[in-house]
Amino acid sequence: MSYPSLNLPSASLKLSKEKDEFFVWCVIRRKKLLLTPEEWVRQHVIHYLIYHKNTPIERINSEHLLKINGQNRRCDVVIVDSYGKAKLIIECKAPEISLDEKVFLQTSNYIQESKAAYFWMTNGLNHVIVECMNPDVFLEELPDL
Repeated sequence: MSYPSLNLPSASLKLSKEKDEFFVWCVIRRKKLLLTPEEWVRQHVIHYLIYHKNTPIERINSEHLLKINGQNRRCDVVIVDSYGKAKLIIECKAPEISLDEKVFLQTSNYIQESKAAYFWMTNGLNHVIVECMNPDVFLEELPDL
């Protein structure tokens, strides 16, 4: 198993192997998940939020369900406030996926539906963070939530 170093702090992930497949323990969903390149990024993001941004674990949702135009969609990670309202939507992509307009358009309806304050799109190497009320403003780093 060889996954790239990411442009995120290192994370102490609990990895396991069954037959020829690797798994990672998700502290949010409390179960083992198949370790795909996208999951590698998602788990690093989750650990960054918990251990570097001091986000309470109970405010982090992984694979968060949103209903958009009558269809179920899943956001990779959503941070909610104490009232359960989305504050940050995070879209994680595999490191080899470019963060382009196509990826942004794919997830823009998540932003509109959730009414989150911030949106973070990452492939673990590159990060795009925007204020949803002013999407022309790109932030250098994630604000404290």
